[in-house]
Amino acid sequence: MDKRRMMCVVPQPQAGCHAYARVSMSSSTGGTCLRKRRHGTGQKPQVTVSCHPFAELRASSEPKAKDLLVGRASPLARECRAGTHDLRRAGPSYPFAPFQMTGHGVWSLVLACVFLLGAGVNSIGTLNSQPRAAGLQDPFYLPEDPSYTILDSAKDSVRFTVERTLVEYKGHLSSKSSFVDKDGNIMGWHDFGNLEGPGWAANAVGGAYELYAFGRHNKDAALQEKALSVLDHVLEGGFINYETGFITGYRETTTDQFCLNYQHKNNWFCPGSMAKIAYQLLVFSDLLDGPRKAKMQSVAVKTADWIDRNVKPTLNGWYPRRCQPDGQHYPQNAYGDRDILFEKSADGLFIIQLNAALTQHGLADYRQAVREKVQVFVDRSGIFGSINHDTYDEHENVAYSVAFRTLREVAKLLSDEKVRAFAYDKCLAGLGQFKMTDDRHGVATKGLLYMEKSWDTAYLWENAEAALAYFEAYQDTDHDQYKQNGLTILRAIAKHHQRDTGFLTEGVDWNNHVGKQHHFNGAEYGDIQYTEPFLNDLHIVEPTLRAVQLRIAD
Repeated sequence: MDKRRMMCVVPQPQAGCHAYARVSMSSSTGGTCLRKRRHGTGQKPQVTVSCHPFAELRASSEPKAKDLLVGRASPLARECRAGTHDLRRAGPSYPFAPFQMTGHGVWSLVLACVFLLGAGVNSIGTLNSQPRAAGLQDPFYLPEDPSYTILDSAKDSVRFTVERTLVEYKGHLSSKSSFVDKDGNIMGWHDFGNLEGPGWAANAVGGAYELYAFGRHNKDAALQEKALSVLDHVLEGGFINYETGFITGYRETTTDQFCLNYQHKNNWFCPGSMAKIAYQLLVFSDLLDGPRKAKMQSVAVKTADWIDRNVKPTLNGWYPRRCQPDGQHYPQNAYGDRDILFEKSADGLFIIQLNAALTQHGLADYRQAVREKVQVFVDRSGIFGSINHDTYDEHENVAYSVAFRTLREVAKLLSDEKVRAFAYDKCLAGLGQFKMTDDRHGVATKGLLYMEKSWDTAYLWENAEAALAYFEAYQDTDHDQYKQNGLTILRAIAKHHQRDTGFLTEGVDWNNHVGKQHHFNGAEYGDIQYTEPFLNDLHIVEPTLRAVQLRIAD
């Protein structure tokens, strides 16, 4: 039996059910589907993976770092010349059925390689770097909708968050909930529902940064003040230990108690996610002056130091996915069973990202630590296990985006072209495997990335992160395909905005993974009727403003 397709019968889950299902993984094994994420449902098999050579050609058609530097041939042409192209290499090819390449299929690919080599090594690179002819249009590409642009979409996200989710709390603004419906009603049945704060699911610092940046762009002083009020809630609300730098992620809104994780418990936290909060404070501080700036930078320095002193590496040299409150390893998953990604989660990238940024700012010197951890990452051909705290897959799309963005900065810091090449060739190119080039089951999915093979819903905060990665690549290389990829993703996201309230779904459940009871109007396939205001609804703001900065959107 193919374990990839029958996830509900394997003893160790390759994808875990979300705590919101409120079932333990051990009791689920063999009886209940383990891929229940946010809503306690889901029984669909994962996306079919095909060995079709042209599916792989589509996924790897973007240039590698070497090509960008010297204008060489496409990856496929180079591999054909060197005899290293792996005919078995797979890529997503829905809706095509999988088949094994034999006979005519192999010879077709060989002839294609000969044609590419005979036609000249620059032909594919030219197609990638220049707008394509009408008959050669990238199947992933979406044009702009002039009646509803990506800036219109970003404005609606801001409007929804401000009008329907912000509340006063002890003199500052905070989010009423980290999980709401289209009218801003709190979904208290969900583990995120009665939580707020700077932690992964609640993302108060990230949300405040997005609001402030948008207000700054629009010269909207009132919006900037609201953003600063959310920030001050985090800075002054008891989440931060200013002596040690330790950051507590959540406040339970029904009891006013603090907790370390999305399960409302204090038995574990994710050090990578704590580093991400510190990194957000550091990046936000770049837009500010005065006491706030100094306080935010001081917290970032102390948080990095706490992690450096207290969080020990795993046996493979990487960062642990979860730790106990004192930094000791917590090798279990969120449900207390053995975590299959304990030493394979890309959440650890946020620690490298923080250390690199502090070094770039001249606030600390983590060059050696950064160099060592990046070497661990590269030696293992990348560590792309789930960043989301509630999923368990070794290849998650947002992990590839975060890896590219982090290694891009590390390459600059260390002046290391090998790291830069890995960022482009492995991390950014890896996003191609998640692309959807058609609308599936009557749902607008063209131009989106699905989350992972074991859980194929297209979650939109992760898509926004991918758009940001593509724009950063375009900023460095001026390569048109990266620009088009980023714009396409934001345009595809905009199709799922509800213009009456500005609500943006957390995910496009085109394959009914979470269950139709959680879709609008009970549709079999469609948009999930909830969102995370700061984590999801606002995350499109940063890549949208980056597109404006790059003068590719207005």
